[in-house]
Amino acid sequence: MGEQTILWGIAPIGWRNDDLPEIGAGNTLSHLLSDIVVAGFQGTEVGGFFPEAQVLNKELKLRNLKIAGQWFSSFIIRDGIEEAAKAFHINCQYLKEVQASVAVVSEQTYSIQGTEKNVFSEKPYFTDKEWEELCLGLNEFGKIAEQYNLKLVFHHHMGTGVQTIEEIDRLMENTDPSHVHLLYDTGHIFVSEGDYLNLLNKHLNRIKHVHFKDVRKEMLEQCKHEGKSFLQSFLSGIFTVPGDGCIDFTKVYETLVSCNYQGWIVVEAEQDPSVAHPLEYALIARHYIDEKLLIHV
Repeated sequence: MGEQTILWGIAPIGWRNDDLPEIGAGNTLSHLLSDIVVAGFQGTEVGGFFPEAQVLNKELKLRNLKIAGQWFSSFIIRDGIEEAAKAFHINCQYLKEVQASVAVVSEQTYSIQGTEKNVFSEKPYFTDKEWEELCLGLNEFGKIAEQYNLKLVFHHHMGTGVQTIEEIDRLMENTDPSHVHLLYDTGHIFVSEGDYLNLLNKHLNRIKHVHFKDVRKEMLEQCKHEGKSFLQSFLSGIFTVPGDGCIDFTKVYETLVSCNYQGWIVVEAEQDPSVAHPLEYALIARHYIDEKLLIHV
């Protein structure tokens, strides 16, 4: 039952990284998409190196693949709602052309995720006034997304002002549930809180997009101890695919299925492709999904 309403994807971040363009620069779009087919996934998310919609659509059609969505860095607090919305319209237009389902939004005002700051102790915080501006802006962005037949899903993220369970709670409480939805990322919430089920159970009715990201616990502790940045942490191997880390995805998947979740589950693991072979890890994830998750449904 659950599998009929869930689409399985894998993000391009295992092949090439938008924050560090030199990582995996030799991996072409054709290489990425063909690996996704070999690994048995139904689609992917748009990467920063992806081409214009017409070119991408042809490559997708040749392989019978779909696009789930695309990351959008919003700067509602920094630039104001009206100015930030201009770029979001352009993003949504592209997503409509490639027949995506969701617009993934992360507020990047004050973000340290692309800096050398300690991601475990130097995250930014918003003032009450900034929170009000952000929530108003996201309500507007949600309405914009709907004009393009998309759902806005907010991505809680390490190193940003919406990272902790308390911050996610505040965002959910102060945005309109009919326009603003949640992207649930197992890896980010586990690294932030040491728990991944609380958020899932608390905001299950708001979740419209899911990232399955696993965590290597020993590497997490090492990166914390050394005070590493987000980029340094993922290059050190803090993240991996389901089945290769410490997160039990069976409970997560059972919860989603039991509540008739409909949408994408996208495997996403920031790794250096020169260290973690992208196809090899895509196959590890696929095997775990088939043997540990789908077999129980």
